[in-house]
Amino acid sequence: MTGSYEAAATLPPHPRELWRSVSAESVWLRPADWYHPAVDAIVEALQNDADPTPAALRLGTARGESGVGISEAINDLACLYRSMGRGETPLASVRALCEGWVAAQDAVPVHAQCVDPETGLPTSEYLRVRLAETYALAARAGTTASRTHGLLIVDVAVAGLDPWSRIARSAVVGQALDVAFGAGHPMASLGEGVFAVLVARDQHVGTDATRLRHHIGTHAEQLQVDSLLRQPPRVWLEPLPETHAAALELLAHVGR
Repeated sequence: MTGSYEAAATLPPHPRELWRSVSAESVWLRPADWYHPAVDAIVEALQNDADPTPAALRLGTARGESGVGISEAINDLACLYRSMGRGETPLASVRALCEGWVAAQDAVPVHAQCVDPETGLPTSEYLRVRLAETYALAARAGTTASRTHGLLIVDVAVAGLDPWSRIARSAVVGQALDVAFGAGHPMASLGEGVFAVLVARDQHVGTDATRLRHHIGTHAEQLQVDSLLRQPPRVWLEPLPETHAAALELLAHVGR
């Protein structure tokens, strides 16, 4: 009897629980809401060497319905493949996950929010508010925002992408921006593969741009979606115009 207990104690963890652990330790924000029956379906598919795309589609739908951002969902899927020793996530699985997530988003009523679910970044509306604050603070300090700040523009646009590919691209860049500048930093997607980051015009701008290119490239390669991004990504500094209104026009122009 003792031997049976010892054997049970040394059994390897169930793949689902190993996946849960890896995800919770690295990418998943709310461990209590991680499990869904779709989790078991994709684990079973991989264990049986079956096609995992139907299960990935179902998982994407479940994640979208529960309000999980696409970046978090993709990173969680990558944790599954790593935890099962499967290496990088196949593009077909990422695509199916994104398609399921999009279908769920299309069915959810739109509400005003300050975070873009596709990128995990603040919305462009939030960036506009932060720009207004920047101009006001500069004026109170007796200077101008055009001297103190600029917009670091990131262009990863590639023509001819289907909707799921654009979502995967947005998630990758959103994650890279978060890593480079930290959650809550004033930045946003301007649409069509263009992103903007409000930065101080100091000696660190060049380093920030270089680091950002590295993060984008690394994350895209890890998820095997580097073909969905402009290579290399264009990153440049746009000095802020003299007025807030002109800055909003600049955002609109760059995002076209």
